[in-house]
Amino acid sequence: MVSCLFELKYGVGGIVTGLRGTGLVLQDNSRDDLLVNANTAFTFSTGIAKGSTYQVTVKTQPSNPSQTCTVRNASGTIAKAAITNVIVSCSQPGQYAYVANEAAGTISAFAIDSASGILTPVASFASTGTAPVALAVDPNGAFLFVANNTSNTVGIFAINDTTGALTVTDSAILTGAGPAALCVDPTGRYLYVANAGANSVSAFTLENGIAAPIASYTVGNQPVSLQTDSGGNFLYVTSFADGNVTALAIDTTTGALSGVLGSPFLAGAGAASIAVDPAGSFAYVANQTAATISAYTLDPTTGVMTASGSALSTTSVPTSIAVAPAGNFVFAANVNTNNDVATYTIAPSTGVLAFSSTAATETLPAGVAVDPSGQYVYVANQTSGTITSYAVDATSGALTAIGSFAAGSGARSIAID
Repeated sequence: MVSCLFELKYGVGGIVTGLRGTGLVLQDNSRDDLLVNANTAFTFSTGIAKGSTYQVTVKTQPSNPSQTCTVRNASGTIAKAAITNVIVSCSQPGQYAYVANEAAGTISAFAIDSASGILTPVASFASTGTAPVALAVDPNGAFLFVANNTSNTVGIFAINDTTGALTVTDSAILTGAGPAALCVDPTGRYLYVANAGANSVSAFTLENGIAAPIASYTVGNQPVSLQTDSGGNFLYVTSFADGNVTALAIDTTTGALSGVLGSPFLAGAGAASIAVDPAGSFAYVANQTAATISAYTLDPTTGVMTASGSALSTTSVPTSIAVAPAGNFVFAANVNTNNDVATYTIAPSTGVLAFSSTAATETLPAGVAVDPSGQYVYVANQTSGTITSYAVDATSGALTAIGSFAAGSGARSIAID
């Protein structure tokens, strides 16, 4: 009798997003070069045996334009299944800034001068519903999603990559009552919407600018902010009235959500905004009523949040928060009478915050966003109806005002493409 033993091998792959340049080369275990020139799913040609390890890295960064690509879910040990959840995210300095003008019912579009941070108006576009309050751009920079708070819908716009102009692809995706925030997962396949009036999160699949419902999930009391981790494995949702954060596991195949052990996790009164650092190691929550910022370490396997000491007192009213792309600074827009944006430094090993400085804004700074290059910060001033731009000091994170730019009445939030 003759027997043959075959060593079964499994593929390693995932998806590339945000790629605009050419010449991106990926490697697995420092070999098996793979050239990728489009936003697409990929699989390395050489399989890996069960029990062996994989390590996906970028061998050559893309050019024309020059971009920086980073790998999430990059390494692990092969079980009895192919690896499909590696995410390669590519970015370059922002091209366009979009502002949701709640009172005007419009979206303002600006071109970004990457050398100066100055904004040049492109046009103003009517929102597809009433009271647009939140925006998100998909990882490929192809679509803009707009949460319309009082019409209980999300509008979807295609972004013209050459001009920044918007074209409606879907005008009225139904959500729960009072959609207040939304985010697209790092793969660009799923959209999540926090419905403050319905105490729920709506989940959708995305394909070519069209959203299809997955399910609605009950989440806390007044969910007003949400964010995924950088690997797209977990969704974190702040509940304003409960002062906590609900953590949900994302089924990366379907986009469905399920609970995380120990969730919800305590934050502070008026938990208004959450941001996750680019490495997926730390999360920060702006507690508007408590006038504090809570810091957490994130378990990349379970999604569990562990508080990094006591919440940091801000002596202000933080309502919107963002993390620098390098993971070294946190920026918080404060809506109290000071009307300022604060910078905090992040301790590399612990994620603990230390106050650095403040910079004056205009009236009622309600939203803050950081350019993908990390060079500029933009703040939406709700009462003033303006956007203030700042240059970021690379060493201290201190902000220097560049200029103020007219948006629309009730400028509420800002998103960068």
